[in-house]
Amino acid sequence: MPRKMIWIEKADLAAWGCSECAWLFQTPTASIGKSLDQILQILESQRDREFASHVCAYHSRSKDQQT
Repeated sequence: MPRKMIWIEKADLAAWGCSECAWLFQTPTASIGKSLDQILQILESQRDREFASHVCAYHSRSKDQQT
């Protein structure tokens, strides 16, 4: 089954993640743009690059994280 980027929302977490492993996109805390639109565009681009390049085997889920 091909992996997909999914929105994960729990009581203590809201983030983009991988449907097949425990990879999560870590949003940078530093300011990265001049306007909100520019910041969102940069974050989306960074998120998409990181998702495309991550290796699921390096982000294995614990038994309690499996669905």
